[in-house]
Amino acid sequence: MGLPERLVSKRGSRLARLALMPFNISIPAAVEIGKDFRLVHYGFGTIILPEVTIGDRVRIYHQVTVGRKDAHLTRDQSGFERIVIGDDVVLFPGCKVLGGPGVTTIGNGTMIGANAVLLTSTGENEIWAGNPARLVGHRKDL
Repeated sequence: MGLPERLVSKRGSRLARLALMPFNISIPAAVEIGKDFRLVHYGFGTIILPEVTIGDRVRIYHQVTVGRKDAHLTRDQSGFERIVIGDDVVLFPGCKVLGGPGVTTIGNGTMIGANAVLLTSTGENEIWAGNPARLVGHRKDL
């Protein structure tokens, strides 16, 4: 486990959150994170909203954002509830996962391509790419 993952695991501490600042990582204490979580390439620039659940063995590369697609609205006006990221998910560099009304779910084993902008829930073991992201294939390695 690298330094960023150790700091993220202690993100309830103000000191740990401050130590993440040089990495430009914002992962609030309210984010639920499963086992064997990895920030690949130190996860530079990773931003995750508090209303996110991350499964086991998830890999997040640098410059990833997990948030709301209706950020222009106040929380009271938004129908957004949360984002659930399943087990064995890979979020490649620069991708954006933007949840809409209700719960947005990224299925187990799904991969979101570099710089993709995902605006919807996915199934399991899918590969999504593009802006807006669309289903381009299925994983066969799991």
